Amino acid sequence: MQPASAQSTPISEIISHIWCSGCITRAHRYGLMSALLEGWLTPEEYNAIDRLLHAVRRGWLKIVD
Repeated sequence: MQPASAQSTPISEIISHIWCSGCITRAHRYGLMSALLEGWLTPEEYNAIDRLLHAVRRGWLKIVD
């Protein structure tokens, strides 16, 4: 199974799903990584990703495979 493309799923939906589930899957990570590497994110989306990383560091979100 191929990871979901960041362009096929809006970043806001990925972020919303992560917060609702409390974990970041491999597909989420690939989608976020693709969006970051392509450089088409808005400043708000960059801030939302920063908040996700902060939540992982604090233990509020888990990273799963």
